[in-house]
Amino acid sequence: MAVARLRNPAAIRERCREILAQADAGELAHFRLQRERLDATADFVVATIEEHYPDLDIPFHSRWRHFQIGGIDRWASLAATLSDGSRESIARTRIDLAVTSVLLDAGAGDDWRYLESGTDSRSDSQFSRSEGLAVASFHMFAAGAFSSHPDNPLQADAKGLAALGQKSLEQAFQIRADNPLVGAAGRTALLRALGRALTENTELFGEDPPRVGNLYDYLAARAVGKRLPATAIFAAVLTGLAPIWPGRTQLGGENLGDVWHHRVIQRDDPSTGLVPFHKLSQWLSYSLVEPLEEAGLRVTGLESLTGLAEYRNGGLFVDLGVLALKQPADARRAHDVGSELVVEWRALTLALLDELAVLIRTRLGLDAQRLPLIKILEGGTWAAGRRAARQRRAGGGPPIAVNSDGTVF
Repeated sequence: MAVARLRNPAAIRERCREILAQADAGELAHFRLQRERLDATADFVVATIEEHYPDLDIPFHSRWRHFQIGGIDRWASLAATLSDGSRESIARTRIDLAVTSVLLDAGAGDDWRYLESGTDSRSDSQFSRSEGLAVASFHMFAAGAFSSHPDNPLQADAKGLAALGQKSLEQAFQIRADNPLVGAAGRTALLRALGRALTENTELFGEDPPRVGNLYDYLAARAVGKRLPATAIFAAVLTGLAPIWPGRTQLGGENLGDVWHHRVIQRDDPSTGLVPFHKLSQWLSYSLVEPLEEAGLRVTGLESLTGLAEYRNGGLFVDLGVLALKQPADARRAHDVGSELVVEWRALTLALLDELAVLIRTRLGLDAQRLPLIKILEGGTWAAGRRAARQRRAGGGPPIAVNSDGTVF
């Protein structure tokens, strides 16, 4: 029961808001909340939205935006090579691609770059951070690196993933001494663990062979009248991926994944002291919406999912002064991802994103249906966080450094 509670988006919001309430009372150990800066932050995000999307036609925040970096629709080019063009087959391939790419999308560090070789229509292009990881993982997928079937290279199946070696990932991501990528070993281990997880849950991933993309069939079977709740996607992702996360916090022998300790959270059950975020799982859930909808399903209730507790959204609130470290020296050292400081930062980020969304909608004259959180993130807080970082620091890194193993941020 406690594990299920921690996998509910409502519990994420509830516990993050409890930490925000402590910030309002001035009782957190690491952060001071300066609400008087929230209006200026909303103005900054609105200006970013209007610059990038003057017609307010904002796409969903998902991995698919990164596959289009540089104005190149890489997925469209790859889709044109598929021998089976049915909607169901395309959806399976897109889910194979999205899941593997998102699981490789933790912070790259300040020094890593990916050089995409040019074609007849473009010259070589260099990308960094999340976009670079997206392009690198896209080309790795397109080369058949996650498939064990030479006749069907564009899939991510159990044997192909479980056999992935770190050297293969290092070569695909162009990792060298002068081009280091944070957490290469952790990323490799995560995909290998995914391969093993596929064989352990054939209800979600099928048997012939167990494949990430078979998640489409599982979800389609749970749609009612072609309508599928976003929470059903999130639940399937959490259930299917639960075994892959590095061993951290466990309850009843189950690995909780992106769930961390904070003293503020008190309960009369085994979940006491725990704050769930499930950042990669929610990012992945958002990234599955488009493949599912283009296959004919309608995803409902997207607002039930939360914002994403990562350093772009979190950095926005720090850089624009909504959140301030009580000890300035904390900005000059790196912090473990499970430290109370980082847990506070992430929890405050999620709770403040909901409040900021209300201010943004009011300024733009739109309601939650026309401007859901998934679009505010894209338009939006993620882009504004990057913009603020570039204005304040060379290289645009986060305002607070976090030691990551490549599986959280």
